[in-house]
Amino acid sequence: MGASKRVSEMIVQHKSMAGNSATRFVTVRFGNVIGSAGSVIPLFKKQIKNGGPVTVTHPEVVRYFMLIPEACQLILQAGAMGKGGEIFILEMGAPVKIAEMARDLIRFSGFEPDVDIKIEYVGLRPGEKLYEELMTDHENVVATDHAKIMVLNCASVDVEILDPHFAMLKQAARQRNQTAIRQYLKSILPEYSCPGHASMFSAEAEKPQTMQQ
Repeated sequence: MGASKRVSEMIVQHKSMAGNSATRFVTVRFGNVIGSAGSVIPLFKKQIKNGGPVTVTHPEVVRYFMLIPEACQLILQAGAMGKGGEIFILEMGAPVKIAEMARDLIRFSGFEPDVDIKIEYVGLRPGEKLYEELMTDHENVVATDHAKIMVLNCASVDVEILDPHFAMLKQAARQRNQTAIRQYLKSILPEYSCPGHASMFSAEAEKPQTMQQ
């Protein structure tokens, strides 16, 4: 769960609470969708077709995955369930090691990993996490009537108080001032810490989490 995504959730939640719109605004958190735009699998297939190497950021990096039909169905169902302001979380099952996924794809293509097709570890990018977090220890998740859809039991946010911080964050983003961006994120999210300091949003604090109802 990245800090910018959490800020986006706060804005969407506030839109629903504003009372000046007939639209119901809800948020749905979920992991990666296999075959969607930005999915790593098409990249791996292309690299295998070209004879390798298959590039993985880190041997221990893990992500959640689901298929496009399942993701679409659950998102639509969550939207139908929402009354406005909810943050839903989809049950993604167990996280998958990207390195193991790469090895499986190489084998399915008729090759032997690290023999016919090499796997090359290229390192995590700035801000990239080892473990994907769909929720944190600070959040209370509640079951719904749907076995694969949960909802956060969280307080609404008063974005009116945070509006000045958003304005400064926007200005810092326009100026590409990374230090200021992190500072303003911290002012909006006290639980966030800049890279190098452990927090619910930093790589140092990441742990694989299993969602339970």
